[in-house]
Amino acid sequence: MSPIWLTLARRELRGGLKGFRIFLACLMLGVAAIAGVGSVADSLLAGLRADARNILGGDIDIESVHRPITDDALAYLRGQGSVSLVTDMRSMARNPNGDQRTLAELKSVDGAYPLVGSLALEPDMPVAAALENRGGVWGAAIDANLLDRLDVALGDRIRIGELDVEVRATIALEPDRAVSFASFGPRVMIANAALPETGLVQPGTLIEYNYRLTLPSGVNRDAWMAEYRQLYANENGWRVRGVDQAAPGLRRFIDRIAQFLTLVGLTALLVGGVGVGNAVKSYLEGKTATIATLKCLGAEGQTVFRAYLALVMILAAGGILAGLVVGALLPFAAAAVLNQLLPVKVVAALYWGPLGLATLFGLLTALAFSLWPLARAMEIKPAALFRQLTAADGGAPRLPYLLALGVSGIALAALAIFSSSDRLLAGWFVAGSLGAVIVFLGAAWLLMKGVGAVGRPKRPTLRLALANLHRPGAPTSSIALSLGLGLTVLIAVALTQQNMSRQVTENLPEQAPSYFFIDIQPNQVSQFQQIVDDVPGVSNVERTPMVRGRIARINGVPGDQVAVDPEVRWALRGDRGLTYAAEPMPGAQIVAGDWWPADYQGPPLISLDAEIAAGFGVGIGDQLTVNVLGREITATIHNLRRIDWGTLSINFVIVFAPGTLEAAPHSIIATVNTDGPVAEEAVQRAVTDALPNVNAIRVKDALEAANRILQAVGSAVRITASVAILAGTLVLGGAVVAGHHRRVYDAVVLKVLGATRRNVIGAFLLEYGLLGIMIAAIAAVVGTIASWAVLTFVMKSDFVFAPGAVIWTSLLCTLITVVFGLFGTWRALGQKAAPLLRNE
Repeated sequence: MSPIWLTLARRELRGGLKGFRIFLACLMLGVAAIAGVGSVADSLLAGLRADARNILGGDIDIESVHRPITDDALAYLRGQGSVSLVTDMRSMARNPNGDQRTLAELKSVDGAYPLVGSLALEPDMPVAAALENRGGVWGAAIDANLLDRLDVALGDRIRIGELDVEVRATIALEPDRAVSFASFGPRVMIANAALPETGLVQPGTLIEYNYRLTLPSGVNRDAWMAEYRQLYANENGWRVRGVDQAAPGLRRFIDRIAQFLTLVGLTALLVGGVGVGNAVKSYLEGKTATIATLKCLGAEGQTVFRAYLALVMILAAGGILAGLVVGALLPFAAAAVLNQLLPVKVVAALYWGPLGLATLFGLLTALAFSLWPLARAMEIKPAALFRQLTAADGGAPRLPYLLALGVSGIALAALAIFSSSDRLLAGWFVAGSLGAVIVFLGAAWLLMKGVGAVGRPKRPTLRLALANLHRPGAPTSSIALSLGLGLTVLIAVALTQQNMSRQVTENLPEQAPSYFFIDIQPNQVSQFQQIVDDVPGVSNVERTPMVRGRIARINGVPGDQVAVDPEVRWALRGDRGLTYAAEPMPGAQIVAGDWWPADYQGPPLISLDAEIAAGFGVGIGDQLTVNVLGREITATIHNLRRIDWGTLSINFVIVFAPGTLEAAPHSIIATVNTDGPVAEEAVQRAVTDALPNVNAIRVKDALEAANRILQAVGSAVRITASVAILAGTLVLGGAVVAGHHRRVYDAVVLKVLGATRRNVIGAFLLEYGLLGIMIAAIAAVVGTIASWAVLTFVMKSDFVFAPGAVIWTSLLCTLITVVFGLFGTWRALGQKAAPLLRNE
């Protein structure tokens, strides 16, 4: 025989979902957001894992910058399996007339390419046929958009460095393109044998040599890499990667975006939780007579509590299930779009991890937000059976219920923190959410107290509006909390994106360089300077040598074994640009130590970026070991600099004192300022015509490309953030519906007393207008603070207030509040007076 409380719960279910539609919609929306974001992220990572071998180009990739690996190492690789050599560098591509040119990603391959996967060309042909030498002319395959950029067609020739190549095909699919997630231009592919004829292979030129290896079946990749690293331990300038490191940049990008969108989903669930609490409260208010009757018949408070808690959790399970269905289907819906935008394919499937996590969030949210109204309802006295509209909501919950509420709230916060890959950020999110809840509830309380203290204005419409804001049972607090949280998210997202875009484009310094010229050879410096001096409108030419090196050790400990701040770990990944200078670098402020003498000759010293030093946990007197072309150089930190990267001047994380790097193969980089588009075009053409190995990077093009990425990410974030405002809108609708009976009663009484429809609508318009303005003002402040905190402490960037974003979202808030309020009022005004008065 079932317990009595379960029997009561089943009986209540027979009444259908009336009163719980908003409850179900809020839970479904929040759970769908968390499950959907997690499932899409997992589907992308699954696609990355499934395609990792193709992306890497084999089972193992050995990368060496500037120079090929040794003949001994290459012979060893060939004895282990199939080997393919792929080189990557940048080059200017020109059409035959030389009137069109652009920076391109140059890739040269051998006859074994690709070892895995397939290269799709248009028209369809073997790779060897597209790139071979025919009658003294090498072939090339290029990105299709390069045809338009250079105004050429298949069969025409383009110039790469000092070599003319024939365009024989366009690249439809390049299996290993995602190895380099950030691209500086369209792809040009040629044969390895053609590369020397371009004249681009010069000492110090940035060239990546990638040796791809496929191992025999059954060979353990990790064990093989460990053995190879030990065998060639002295060649620690080489980077050895397996398929689990095929595209680390893309993996980090997916993780970061998924983490942020999950936090937005949690906000939607938090807002939905308010709707859950409102729906349960409204439902139980309609059950006052039932609860009082049960108590008159001898039912214990715990029995009634269990019955309605069981009812709530059963219904919650239905809302969660609906949200899980939507979230599980999202990867299938997103595949069509994302497969066109990203270099990996979405593996649409059911991902039980995100679905399970979303289920836990949904259950804990339903429990945490329903306990308070359930516990208060249990305090209803049997005498409430004989009361009508004046029936009390119930007293304060007893201690066991309060403890249960605290445990469920803590469990919800702990789940949000420990399920996140960045627990510190999630912890701040939880703290910020709690603070926002307190702020909005406090503001609603102050508003209610404030309008209550105003007294009774002479104008009836205003008097009624103010009374509606603070009377018993007014939805002021729930509306302020639900809609306020959603709008706070939208304002924070809008301000953050505008600031990021401003940093990329609008906040450029007035004297930002027009071009970066890279790969200038030391013997070309004087010729380069003469060329730019001869171009009218060119000014402020800066030059500095650049060497590539990798941080190998920090105070003698290998870099991968040192616990560093995750925000600066990027400095330990791959090669970094290094330079040497006798004078301090422009755009940097020495914050610790001092600069070395201009004629310094002594043990290696370095100047280090202050933020990197803090992340590494090092300071003046500590040592960094840098691997430069296979040679390890241990240098002492002599000073720390705070670098203003926003000036776009040449600067480096690590600057060596004179006397250490001069003998290493290096190139020169330069920045050039121009006074307009004519000078920009002229200096680019003059330099790249005379020095074909020199590459020109137009600063505005690079920043516009970065801004396009930010706008795309911002659109995805705004769409997800709109889930929070949608949840807030649902909760607002729920609050209006919950107070509909009281609105009907008020409207009928006012109509009987002679009020016109215009009078009633005016009063309610004032009520919801005041409430909307208050919510908008508070959301603007809280959202601005949240955006400032994210930009200042997370992104380490400046914050500038953008009033436009705040004004539009504030207007949206007020409009939504007024529209929903008037909708409920209009329905109430349509009710006939006689039936209600007859019942009274």
